[in-house]
Amino acid sequence: MKTIYKYLYINKIVGIFSLLLVVVSLNTGCDDEVLNVTPADRFTDEAVWADQSLIEAFIGNAYRTIPSGLRYSLYGLSVVTDEINARSNSWAWSVWEGNLNPDDLREVDYWTGANDRNVNYWQPINRTNIFFENIDRERAVPIDEATKNRMIGEMKAIRAYSYFKLASLFGGVPLFTKTFTLDDDFKVTRNTYEEVMEFVFAELDEAIALLPETYNNANQGRVTKGAAMAIKSRAALYYASELNNPSMDPTKWQEASDAAKAIIDMGQYSLFDDYRTMFLEENIYNPEMIWQRPYNQFVSSERVFVELSLYPNGYNGFGQVHPLHNLVDDFETVNGLQPEDDPDYNPADPYANRDPRFYATILHDGAPFQGREVETFFPGGLDSNEGPVSAWNATQTGYYQLKFANERIVNPSGNNMSQTPWAFARYGEILLNYAEANYFLGNEDIAREYLNRVRKRPSVDMPDVTDSGEALFERIVNERRIELVFEEHRWFDIRRWKILPEVADKDRTRMIIRKQADGTKEYEVAFWKTGNFNPANYLLPIPQSEINKNSLLEQNPGYNVAP
Repeated sequence: MKTIYKYLYINKIVGIFSLLLVVVSLNTGCDDEVLNVTPADRFTDEAVWADQSLIEAFIGNAYRTIPSGLRYSLYGLSVVTDEINARSNSWAWSVWEGNLNPDDLREVDYWTGANDRNVNYWQPINRTNIFFENIDRERAVPIDEATKNRMIGEMKAIRAYSYFKLASLFGGVPLFTKTFTLDDDFKVTRNTYEEVMEFVFAELDEAIALLPETYNNANQGRVTKGAAMAIKSRAALYYASELNNPSMDPTKWQEASDAAKAIIDMGQYSLFDDYRTMFLEENIYNPEMIWQRPYNQFVSSERVFVELSLYPNGYNGFGQVHPLHNLVDDFETVNGLQPEDDPDYNPADPYANRDPRFYATILHDGAPFQGREVETFFPGGLDSNEGPVSAWNATQTGYYQLKFANERIVNPSGNNMSQTPWAFARYGEILLNYAEANYFLGNEDIAREYLNRVRKRPSVDMPDVTDSGEALFERIVNERRIELVFEEHRWFDIRRWKILPEVADKDRTRMIIRKQADGTKEYEVAFWKTGNFNPANYLLPIPQSEINKNSLLEQNPGYNVAP
């Protein structure tokens, strides 16, 4: 457990403050005056908590430590679901085949942070615990009550979100609300999932009462009242789901419904018209985004290389991740049907007349992009592994990811990328949360109404869902798959619904396209990787290194524990 405690032990000299001064990307209200307070390499504990600007910087640093789905590799949780493939990533293949190893969690190690950005959820928890132990100190210039309440609300929301994520990934975890000293006993047991979640809801309710509804543009990225409510909505939905609510207690579903409806009733958020550009930096302040993490690509530690990572090789990108054909198959036709159920669907022209979100999400062979068509066909496609530009970076599934990438970026490089923010929560999810909760409450009319609101976004405008019963639930499942794709919902959804067996057992597929001499193309859906359900994989294992350090820390069921 010492790995956790390196985040939870508070030193007298707060060495982390050398990092606090580079939080420019978060726009959390810090200004150049912060740089002129004391020597910029470190601050004493007393200096930090005596100065409001440094406290704001400390809060800014807490935001920076929250893991997001945008990374240099853009692997995240999508690569270990049925959404996406990462090139030559045998570790991710092994995870999908049911072989999660407590000794090698890599990109899903949100416990110790042994992933590509060294992030975990104990870091923001540590920052918030330090904050609460120091915010009530006496200082020469007191912080006004409104500002102090806002700070407390932000940090409670951050702590609640971090514990919610840990509980969703690992189940019950040790519940720390204070920092540790060297005299403390570092061996502790895990709290139950229910105990952690009750703490999460209590923290969020307190935060909601303290937070403002909006901030000015200079403070975008802070948690608002609506953001804390959105965290609560998702947490309540997960808490009510079958994995965590085996009896399907309707009172929990009512709480999930109420949490989502409270956001809808605010009247503050709405669906953004254009699904394609909603996620891009030019629309960072659009009314659908409830809580976002801004990035500054001009600061080296902030770069996430979206376009460089996603673009096809023929456009000078690295093409690091590739959507699976399984996902492509789940995009409906414009008739509102699955391709195999639509008599108008033509397998010889598989990308015609599909849900508009397909074209906003995935670059397929023949897709128009930057003045030419994407070419993943054989032989000789510009974006295939026979192309003239870095052929080793070509897709392995026949597809590239478009969502989050900004087409205006030409020839992406370290200095030529967009500043795509990461959406922690958006209004489209809230509408789907409300639809799902009402389905399980037996209110199918409401479920269909709010499901169809998402589908009626002007740039999407898909046919209304009219199904009922189990068929309606299947439409809710697929709508979340499509609407929220690559936003790190799928990992949790297939587990909380307990459909992991049927999803994980499906083999992963790709598309092979051959161009004939007469210019016509042949399409072959081909096997890519084996899938295998492992019942242990409803939860992540705790890293074995942590188990070895703490004899009281119990491993999750189904994972081998070294003697």
